[in-house]
Amino acid sequence: MLINIEKIMDSELFVKIDNIINNINIQSVLSSRRLLLNPFFEFIQKKINSKKEISLIFICTHNSRRSHLCQIWTQVIASHFKIDNINCYSGGTTPTRVSPNVLKNLQDCGFLIETESKNYNPIYNIKFSSTQKSIKCFSKTYDHKPNPINKFTAIMNCTSADKQCPFISGAEARFPLPYGDPKIYDNTAFQQKQYMKTSIEIATEIYYVFSMIKLF
Repeated sequence: MLINIEKIMDSELFVKIDNIINNINIQSVLSSRRLLLNPFFEFIQKKINSKKEISLIFICTHNSRRSHLCQIWTQVIASHFKIDNINCYSGGTTPTRVSPNVLKNLQDCGFLIETESKNYNPIYNIKFSSTQKSIKCFSKTYDHKPNPINKFTAIMNCTSADKQCPFISGAEARFPLPYGDPKIYDNTAFQQKQYMKTSIEIATEIYYVFSMIKLF
């Protein structure tokens, strides 16, 4: 597995990531998913109207796949829409490590990944821009530093974590937004395709939410 990527120009990263964002089709978002996404949008819009900082923690059980993809794509798409007061985090209930297949997918999407530590649960710095700070990723519980401990919004990305944690201490709001776990395709011929499918599905739904937000 490649963890450290060869150095490439940040402009190339923008091109790859922008190509994905600019080819998103929000018409593909199903009505059943919009029922989940619309309350999330309304909450974000109210926070923006009040000019308050917005902290989002994406939560799934092992904080190894879906929650990281949600965290990263949300931060990128917020940047795309010039929404500067959103800070994204991720966590779980039983931390493990960031899946190598998620790292591979992010590389394929044009992100630059730098390895900060190489223990069992490595820390990665995910770059998507030459002007924005890196996104720090490692597996952790949702209340682990550097995650905020209060006045944050919890977004539950798997039904297991949603059931295990009916109450998230410190959260001012909570929204269910589950995705299928691409882990079931690990070590199969469909692995890379399915991780990309999940990644694009997440990016598309987050784009749908942010495309409706009005800035003042």
